Amino acid sequence: MDRLGWINIIRINCEQAGTYRPWFDNVISTLASILERRDDAEDLFVLNGSKVLVEHTNKAGATNTVQNPILRLINDLNRDALAYWRDLGLTPAGLKRIDEKAMKQKKISAMEKALSGFG
Repeated sequence: MDRLGWINIIRINCEQAGTYRPWFDNVISTLASILERRDDAEDLFVLNGSKVLVEHTNKAGATNTVQNPILRLINDLNRDALAYWRDLGLTPAGLKRIDEKAMKQKKISAMEKALSGFG
């Protein structure tokens, strides 16, 4: 999926979760870019045979079996995306953290109460 498609999906998910704010648009755009790159990497992984392990020849000429670098990239992008999902309140832990912060009422000290009467 392209970046604009991801932006729409993420924004809809935020609205449904009740966490959307217009000032999150830059964060949503960044997450959409990460997901677009992840999708491109997954397509490349499938095109190359979906091999988890590949042979790599180092500078010395030795051939070793290593984890497919494309798969590593996919995993890294998923990890990065998860942090953004969480910050937008689109995971259970992220939503709970946002709800707890939003639901707590700020306690007003006696001094603040007294000063607020003079405003």
